[in-house]
Parts: sequence; structure tokens; C-alpha cells
Amino acid sequence: MNETANNQAYACKECPAGMMHLQYITYFTWLSDELITVPNFPAWVCDVCGRRDYDERAIAWLSMLLNPDAGKSTTRARWPRPPLEKRDSTRPSLG
Repeated sequence: MNETANNQAYACKECPAGMMHLQYITYFTWLSDELITVPNFPAWVCDVCGRRDYDERAIAWLSMLLNPDAGKSTTRARWPRPPLEKRDSTRPSLG
């Protein structure tokens, strides 16, 4: 779905004649041994050489979604301390 968004453009860094235009393309990446496709992904595409510069915010968002730890708690679970009477009496007390 190569739709061009707005009329924004800038000079291509790869070729001297091309202009980079924002388009929504299908992004492909590998996650382990699986091919992941993301439709309607924002990228700046050169109209002459085809160079693609992907939107940094969209890449960060996608990386977060594909992270295997996404949605998991970042803090470690704390186990409740045993009551005082069940603690090891051979250890000296601190107070």
C-alpha cells in the first residue's frame, strides 16, 4: 500500500538526484527463525534509488512489541519474610 503521506520531501543521502518521500510500506524483519511482516509501516523512500530510511519512533515501537519480555514485570517478585519465630535462631540478631 505505497501511499505517499503529505508533500514533505528531502534530498536523498545515497544518490544526488533523488528525493525522500514519506510512504507507508510493508516492513519485513526476522524474529529468530520467523519472518515478521508489518503492513502500513512509515518509511522515507527515495524516488530514484529506492533507499529506505525507517521512522525511528516506529522502529522503537516495533522493537518494544517484538521484545520477548514485553508485558512482563520489570521488578523481581519479593517473597514474604518468614515470621520472627520461624527465622534461624543461630544467626546473631542485628538489633
